[in-house]
Amino acid sequence: MTTTPETPVALVVLDGTQPLRGSDRELLVLAGGLGETHVVVPVAPGGALLRELAAHAVAAVHAPEGGADERLTVPAVALAEAAARAVRPRVVLLGSTPEAKEVAARLGVRLEAGVITDVVALDADLVATKSVLAGGWRTRCRARTSTLVATVRPNSVDVPARRDPGAELPEVRVLPVEDTAPAARVVGRAQRPPSGRPSLEEARVVVAGGRGTGGDFGPLEELADALGGAIGASRAAVDAGWVGPEAQVGQTGRTVSPQLYVSCGISGAVQQRAGMQTAKVIVAVNKDEQAPVFEIADLGIVGDLRKVLPQAVERLRQLRS
Repeated sequence: MTTTPETPVALVVLDGTQPLRGSDRELLVLAGGLGETHVVVPVAPGGALLRELAAHAVAAVHAPEGGADERLTVPAVALAEAAARAVRPRVVLLGSTPEAKEVAARLGVRLEAGVITDVVALDADLVATKSVLAGGWRTRCRARTSTLVATVRPNSVDVPARRDPGAELPEVRVLPVEDTAPAARVVGRAQRPPSGRPSLEEARVVVAGGRGTGGDFGPLEELADALGGAIGASRAAVDAGWVGPEAQVGQTGRTVSPQLYVSCGISGAVQQRAGMQTAKVIVAVNKDEQAPVFEIADLGIVGDLRKVLPQAVERLRQLRS
């Protein structure tokens, strides 16, 4: 890939054909400022998704021939590669999930393209801003290749409230994709019971608990529900079996960048900071006034979370009544 088309193309790789999530919309908004937007989806899109994509001025959607491929990673890489070779994009954008990062890495090898992960900003010259060293520093970097593959953290791009609902539907391009590379195969699926809360990575508010909760996440769940947020946890809380591993935030868990992160009973060691330090506002509640989390908190409350959180929930209800 040494040439670029006359009209620059920004290629967005989506991992499903369900209604667009907040992180998907962020990728589309970012792509719209970088070139003509094309989208890759794992199966043929339906009318509802096409209308959503049209509202984001998507020019074309690339889908594979046939049905869904139940192998892991390889089909997504092969499809994205086929689309990229067809349109020669200047940038390929993906989410910042572990699965998307694996796709990005393999795609970078196949396209001989530079890969930048955990991007929080990307300017028109494809200079990326990312957080490094547990969120303690921000760096600006650029790929030396003609094509950049970038994974973008959720809550990094402002999404306009209004879009054109009457825009022309994007063209659907079906690509023959065949890849015999060995890969694990999905043999069964079980749907997780819905919690009514947003996903951890996309939530604009995260209320996280650690060892200091003593295993009682009830006050945290009440605050999360009052704020429309998600529940997170430290590794200590997950290892103790108090919450599932999908809630873990930190160096060995999920990385989140919400507008508001409420840390409850978490000391705030560097492993925890690695997963949440890029939050816009950090509020810490801890009985230990020497807890490291207070060093990075915008607001620190020294106190028992079992007393502090119910008061916050009650005040929120008063303000909304």
